[in-house]
Amino acid sequence: MKQILLLSDTHSYIDDRILHYAALADEVWHAGDIGSLDVTDKLAKVAPLKAVYGNIDDHKARKTFPLHQRFLCEEVSVWITHIGGYPPKYNAKIRSLLKENPPKLFICGHSHILKVMFDKTLKTLHMNPGAAGKHGFHQQRTMLRFCIDKTEIKNLEVIELGKR
Repeated sequence: MKQILLLSDTHSYIDDRILHYAALADEVWHAGDIGSLDVTDKLAKVAPLKAVYGNIDDHKARKTFPLHQRFLCEEVSVWITHIGGYPPKYNAKIRSLLKENPPKLFICGHSHILKVMFDKTLKTLHMNPGAAGKHGFHQQRTMLRFCIDKTEIKNLEVIELGKR
């Protein structure tokens, strides 16, 4: 079983609360708009990190992290990207790939809106953790924490980090 901390849209911001939750996780996943690589460097010091770059990320982040991450966690297929859209209105650039080979868990950021929903057509759980950073229009900074146990995604928890 793995405890996952999922965050996105830090926009160069990281604080002790984020690092506290990261240290409790088996893995940290960042769904893009990292900002400064200082954020991912600090996260990687406390837990294994998987990340993708987002639309605001510079050439250093794009050199360090891919646009998409597809992998298995336990027995769950995962796809992380920054701009993914929402069921059924996925980003046009990935829509056909998503339909051809849907993961069990599809993760994106970008919107700064925390949303978890199940796509009945693709049989995919969609997660967007909202924004953990202070830049943007969101009011509340958020992250998600959950467990992956073999084929199950369970114990989903919303972590509110306070006002932007």
